[in-house]
Amino acid sequence: MDPVSRDLDHENLDPRPNMAPTADLETRLGDLQVGGGGDMLIDDYDTLGEKQDVAIITPDESIDEPINPLADDYEAMKERYLPLLPDLEVLHEATDTWHIENYRHLPKKARGPKFECGGHPWRILLFPFGNNVDFASLYLEQGHDDDDKPPDDWYACVQFTLIMWSTHDPSVHTAQTANHRYSADESDWGFTRFAELRRMFAGRWDGTGKSMVDNDAVNLTAYLRIYKDPTGVLWHKFINYNSKKETGMVGLKNQGATCYLNSLLQSLYFTNAFRKSIFMIPTENETEKKNSAWALQRLFYLLQTSEDAVSTQELTASFGWETKDIFLQQDVQELSRILMERMEARMKGTGAENALARMFVGKMKTYISCINVDYESSRIEDYWDVQLNVRGNRSLDESFKDYIQVETMDGENKYFAEGHGLQDARKGVIFETFPQVLHLQLKRFEYDVERDAMMKVNDRYEFPEVFDAAPYLSAGADRSEPYLYQLHGVLVHSGDLTAGHYYAFLKPTSDGHFYKFDDDKVTRATLKEALEENYGGDYANMANGHVGVRNPYTRTVSTKRSMSAYMLVYIRKSREKDILLPVGEDDSPSHLARQLNEERAALERKRKDREEAHLYLPVSVVTEANFKAHQGFDLIDWSANPSTSSAPQTFRILRASTVGDFTKTIAETLQLPAEQVRLWVMVNRQNKTIRPDQPLPDLNMTMNEACSRYSSRDKPFRLWAESTTNVDGGKAQWPNVNPSPGLSPPILVFLKYFDADDQTLKGFGHVYLKKTSKVAEMIPVIQQLLGWSPGQDSMSLSSASSTGLLSPPHSTTGNPSLHLYEEIKHSMIEPMKAKSTLQQAEIQDGDIVCFQRVLSEKESSAIASTGGHTDAREYYDYLMNRIIVSFSPKIATENADDDFTLALSRKMSYDQFSAKVGERLKVDPTHLRFTTVIASTGKPKAPVRRNPAASLYQVLTPAVGAYVNSNQRTDALYYEILEMSLSELETKRNIRVWWLPEGVVKEEAIDILAPKDGVIQDLYASIKRRANLSDEAADRLRIYECNGCRISRELPANAVLVGVPDYSTLYAELIPEEERNANEEDWTIFAFHFDKEPNKTHGIPFKFVIKPGEVFKDTKERLSKRTGIKGKQFDKLKFAIMQRSTYARPTYLNDEDEICAMDLRPDDSLGLDHVNRTRLYPAKGDSIFIR
Repeated sequence: MDPVSRDLDHENLDPRPNMAPTADLETRLGDLQVGGGGDMLIDDYDTLGEKQDVAIITPDESIDEPINPLADDYEAMKERYLPLLPDLEVLHEATDTWHIENYRHLPKKARGPKFECGGHPWRILLFPFGNNVDFASLYLEQGHDDDDKPPDDWYACVQFTLIMWSTHDPSVHTAQTANHRYSADESDWGFTRFAELRRMFAGRWDGTGKSMVDNDAVNLTAYLRIYKDPTGVLWHKFINYNSKKETGMVGLKNQGATCYLNSLLQSLYFTNAFRKSIFMIPTENETEKKNSAWALQRLFYLLQTSEDAVSTQELTASFGWETKDIFLQQDVQELSRILMERMEARMKGTGAENALARMFVGKMKTYISCINVDYESSRIEDYWDVQLNVRGNRSLDESFKDYIQVETMDGENKYFAEGHGLQDARKGVIFETFPQVLHLQLKRFEYDVERDAMMKVNDRYEFPEVFDAAPYLSAGADRSEPYLYQLHGVLVHSGDLTAGHYYAFLKPTSDGHFYKFDDDKVTRATLKEALEENYGGDYANMANGHVGVRNPYTRTVSTKRSMSAYMLVYIRKSREKDILLPVGEDDSPSHLARQLNEERAALERKRKDREEAHLYLPVSVVTEANFKAHQGFDLIDWSANPSTSSAPQTFRILRASTVGDFTKTIAETLQLPAEQVRLWVMVNRQNKTIRPDQPLPDLNMTMNEACSRYSSRDKPFRLWAESTTNVDGGKAQWPNVNPSPGLSPPILVFLKYFDADDQTLKGFGHVYLKKTSKVAEMIPVIQQLLGWSPGQDSMSLSSASSTGLLSPPHSTTGNPSLHLYEEIKHSMIEPMKAKSTLQQAEIQDGDIVCFQRVLSEKESSAIASTGGHTDAREYYDYLMNRIIVSFSPKIATENADDDFTLALSRKMSYDQFSAKVGERLKVDPTHLRFTTVIASTGKPKAPVRRNPAASLYQVLTPAVGAYVNSNQRTDALYYEILEMSLSELETKRNIRVWWLPEGVVKEEAIDILAPKDGVIQDLYASIKRRANLSDEAADRLRIYECNGCRISRELPANAVLVGVPDYSTLYAELIPEEERNANEEDWTIFAFHFDKEPNKTHGIPFKFVIKPGEVFKDTKERLSKRTGIKGKQFDKLKFAIMQRSTYARPTYLNDEDEICAMDLRPDDSLGLDHVNRTRLYPAKGDSIFIR
């Protein structure tokens, strides 16, 4: 079933090549191959019990009726083929028959006569020879002509049946039915493969012995029914659907698997009092991405004002979630509680303090009340939501009755009442108050003992639109105000445990409709869609052999609905006005609108820049000031921060502007006349440097032409702005770089000065020199620019102009006072030969010469003693290996000064960079330990072992085989300040011991730093101190080693720690009194926990005393005391004797058995068989967290 191609709606289509429109159909029928019946291109699943987004076709073959009506009995045919759709209101109906004669001579596309239904014309559209198939193609289309088109927003929800029947025998017919939402854009719908051409003209139609097309005539009947659209989206395909336009609300974008988050956020957003409370949190001075309150405010403001679906990326980033967290579906209840806690903490001290507690918190009482004496023990607690059992309950009321069910404590389970001894008692929970907004968590996911896995509970579970909570209050509760609750939200999960989708049905106003919030799509919903269709349970009307409905997420077939409510939101009816109060623009923080407007303006500027990019040319300009501020290689650092004085300026200029216009722009920034500025083209050299090459000769040339002529196509256009103060008669004097033939042009040379005293290397200026000048002659020129004579010790850098063609002084006698080096490239700094000419030294325009003062031996020693560099080449090497490393404490602190950066050399040894960090922190560097950083998460990776031979580069970029580990940051380290030196620490080993203070039901981790060559006795002192044990108790301490949740051995005090593997688990406990007082006949056995199979071990193993002659019923009493497991939980345990072999079958024990009478081997164990509670929930990675 598919719409007709738009191209086929035009009447002027040409027929097939070499074939007239009225070609004899018999010619074509002869070419057809015998094929199957009238199959249709539709899916045969997901068609029952759920609202469909696309048309449904029910072929006539699928309808099993004992009586086949005649095609001319229109009422019977309509009842047979066009059954009424439940829960939909019929607006209009119509029936029309088109009698066709001369079928074989019809044009390629034929239309029947118009008929009216619902105030609009309709007609049948027929492709008698097939719409590119060997079937007659039949469609229903709205009959508006081109000059009488319906309005753009017109639509009609139509159920229709098209029937082809014989003119001579109305019992010969075929029918197909569909539903479709007709609109101005989709004006036709129907069946491309309605009836096979060969069968239509055969002598027998489906074994009737009669032809469908008899004497070239046939009838076509259309049955049409228009339904009222209750939600505005009935049979909508959601192409170009606008949620804001249709509902006034927008959705939230799904980042990957955040639909559960979206449904919760929409629920909280439409709890208007919650939204208003969030807006009251002061965040104007904390507008940063890590602030979850600010991010939630922005999200709510965007939901309130945006025209399109809103992204949650800012919010999840503020939570500190990474990519892996985005693609994990988390527990909504846990997320809701943590989010409430974070927001409540941010509200302290503000006008919104306690607002969430007043909205969401109720009180319940847990009590134990004696039956025969006047004694009750009770505790009143706050709750934010109520978890209700679904399994075993059919409705919300049944779940509440189950929740407050009273348990009688009698017999062996009597309650010990203080002052009254053991007493029969009643134990239970009762509600003291219910909150204004009641969140009910339905336990749709539970552990299935039979399947040994978590499963979704799809049982039918009903909940009302209005809920009366009064029956579940205590007798003394305040009932001055009714406890009637109106349903506000239904959060739904569709799918099963492993795959599914979350969405929500919410009622934004007390007197309004429910709306479905499905990620970025918001649609109006009916009350049935919000309630009954989310009860779960079996699908209705599973007839005609249907085995179930296919789950769209798991692709499995089931008779139970895959969609069911897992969270309900009720609002107390007497408080609806307070909870659903209007929230407008004035209620939101003013800075949100200001910030978002600024961001939108910036985005608009970027958009405009992109659109106009072809008109503009980006140009980077380097000035003398940039060069002088730069400290490093080349003229400048092209990647420098734009805010620094050494960074080049970037201009965005019109391509059609001239070089002269741009020169004026640069001159204005330099505060000079345009005549005193000259632009040079900069080029990329083969040695990977970028230097000036030649001045732009023509000021009337366009910048686009200059870029095309002098710059590489794939390189940015870079210019050097030369300036001069040498003006004669109002005209700037420039050295002639293009002299007359026969004259040698001067060379433009840039000068850098290495100051050994200050350890700086900066640009000094530029000079023009003759090619024939010797290198030694440069020294007096530089001295003249410096303002000091040869041999003068003190130097004063001057700002004298250096743009003129300078001649060296005639006197060049005496030892030179400067060293000269040519900066060829980053790794090649060569000293210059004094007697060579500049031409012989291959100096050309744009080359850089570095100079430094000649140091005395005393000055060199003094500089070297402080770790400085005395030679420019050494300093260049330092710059080439310099790296800015970020240091942060491994355990975060609130002191911002604890995070810092240092400029270090990659060649530094471990001791050298450790000393630099120690100097910064003012601590002994031997007490520092460093840890590398994971690049993807920013979390600590691995401690750095002290290796005097290792360089900082090797620490930051460790090699792994032939490859470099890319998941480690190369510019950051964590540090720890230790209580001992690192060398001493490396002689120790961290051992974790699990301390058992109460049987085997509670454990506490104790981390101990013990000598690697130590013994178990060395652990006792730390355990004694951390567990607050007395000397007497410490004497009863013992430690045992476990593997796979089974005891391997009890460790004597003199056992060496080297013999304890890292993968072993150590438990420490006080030897039980029963074991200390054991008789000589008594013996001990190791016990452990398992879940059905002996290899599925879990829990904490222990050592247990076995007494001769004791029946197991009495042994169990001692086991309960030993383990700390009591009551019903203990009654669920099964006990077995286990052989050491993993594959041995357990021998289960009865109450009459005597363990001592059994033939046991020394390595046999006692097994406790019970469910492993640690795996009852699906693996979802780490727990939810919000930063």
